[in-house]
Amino acid sequence: MLAAYFDSPGGPENLYVKEVMKPHPGEGEVLVKVSASALNRADLLQRRGKYPPPKGASDILGLEAAGSVAELGPGCKGRWKIGDAVMALLSGGGQAEYVTVPEGYLMPIPNDMTFIQAAAIPEAWLTAFQLLHFVGKIQKGESVLIHAGASGVGTAAIQLVRLAKAIPIVTAGTQEKLKATANAGAAAGFNYKNEDFSEKVLAFTQGAGVDIILDCVGGSHWEKNLNCLSTDGRWIIYGLLSGGEVHGDLFARLLSKRGSIHTSLLRSRDKEAERLVKTFTEDVLPYFSRGTSPHLQPFVDSVYPLHRIAEAHRIMEENKNIGKIVIEMPA
Repeated sequence: MLAAYFDSPGGPENLYVKEVMKPHPGEGEVLVKVSASALNRADLLQRRGKYPPPKGASDILGLEAAGSVAELGPGCKGRWKIGDAVMALLSGGGQAEYVTVPEGYLMPIPNDMTFIQAAAIPEAWLTAFQLLHFVGKIQKGESVLIHAGASGVGTAAIQLVRLAKAIPIVTAGTQEKLKATANAGAAAGFNYKNEDFSEKVLAFTQGAGVDIILDCVGGSHWEKNLNCLSTDGRWIIYGLLSGGEVHGDLFARLLSKRGSIHTSLLRSRDKEAERLVKTFTEDVLPYFSRGTSPHLQPFVDSVYPLHRIAEAHRIMEENKNIGKIVIEMPA
């Protein structure tokens, strides 16, 4: 089969399409013929040699995929049949023509949804759902500050905060991105490049601050995050786009607000992943079907064929995308 590959860590130019052995499903696994996958920041980090796959996982890039069931491994419990349209959260291997998936990680593709759209769901939406509900314990009426609001996780989080009857506030780096977040349902949005988002958030919340912060930025935002965190607020760090170094009295500031810091990486949560997938499938997935209210939808920025994967990586590295960049497999 064909797969995205790189021989040594480095820039997007190191990526190429290689013919590799097609995997075989093991005990309790399903072989999926991949129609589309999507890019994630983790793919960029892995390509640079900074985020190795977990032990036993495929070293092929790709943390999510959409396609059809091609083969059932021994011990499968009969939930899926050959030809079923499915999407999956993966520990790796999605940017290839076939991938094996534990059957409990598969989700049905909602009615009327294309493989391209479905590929934009698993990683971003499960990440956002896990951060808000499993980690942040979001409650009705709370306010949530979402950094990188126009990203895949960001646009998913906005809609999930709305679904939880809470208030999404975002930051983004361009007016175009802020407009997209407003279309997704953000109650307010601030350009972190040319205004102090913490002051704007405090003004919007009438001085109360936000109950939850979803932070994939890290070091550069820490003071402003603490400025606009409410008393007893939860600051959830799930990425470090600006690095992890902090210079200043973080603990005293956090203590004065009785705030809490949580950290989370979806890729390393194997034991919880199946419960997460099951809960998401039951509680959220129905809202993607046409005619539902509220109606959820993945934001697809652009689609690249597998042989142009290096170009797709460059676009994400330059922070040009609004929503997800999808990789389409050869037919």
